[in-house]
Amino acid sequence: MLTKYLLIADDNEGILDILTTYVTKEGYSPIVAHDGEETIKKFIEYKPLLLLLDVMMPKKDGFVVCREIRQSSNVPIIMITAKGEDGDRIMGLDIGADDYIVKPFSPGEVMARIRAVLRRLEFSDEQGGEVIYHPGLKINLSDYEVLIEGQAISLTKKEIEILWVLASNPGKVFSRDNLLNSVWGYEYFGDARTVDTHIKRLRSKINLPETFSWDIKTIWGVGYKFEVKHA
Repeated sequence: MLTKYLLIADDNEGILDILTTYVTKEGYSPIVAHDGEETIKKFIEYKPLLLLLDVMMPKKDGFVVCREIRQSSNVPIIMITAKGEDGDRIMGLDIGADDYIVKPFSPGEVMARIRAVLRRLEFSDEQGGEVIYHPGLKINLSDYEVLIEGQAISLTKKEIEILWVLASNPGKVFSRDNLLNSVWGYEYFGDARTVDTHIKRLRSKINLPETFSWDIKTIWGVGYKFEVKHA
């Protein structure tokens, strides 16, 4: 039976002690790291299912670690940020983090976030054989690859998952809560601004002309939909 490692990176011994206790109770094997360099070394060595990553760490901060890991891995990353640091949360999501937790937090909340992210990972694996095509668009969820007019577009995991959910249901309007549940999971503790931020960045990256054959439309007061335009 494969060992289910979770890597917890934080320079606060008290937080490490609490989280390792709860992770162990959930049936996982915790691996701890106290700085950014140690985090990367242990990530490579243990190949964890998920990484809990504090932003403020010695040697390499959480943003640097997240960027380096995202160059070669899509393993879920949940970032831990200081209370009120909205900039940290936005930056973390933008560079590829799957979720964020704000200090101070309850261990129960952390475990709920972990379960939600890992359930989403299982769902993605189940859908792994699927490739979605629309005019000028190809989404391969198993490889986390998006091509527009044959050109690869650099998107984060969550941006790809949002696009996949919308493109799988052309014409269907998704509320922000629908998208939170579909992409982040039912136990996600964030708010609708998370969806709006990701949609804004997704649109900016794909940068479609108005005449393109599809678009992500805002339905004011409701949410978003994937619209295929007919000639």
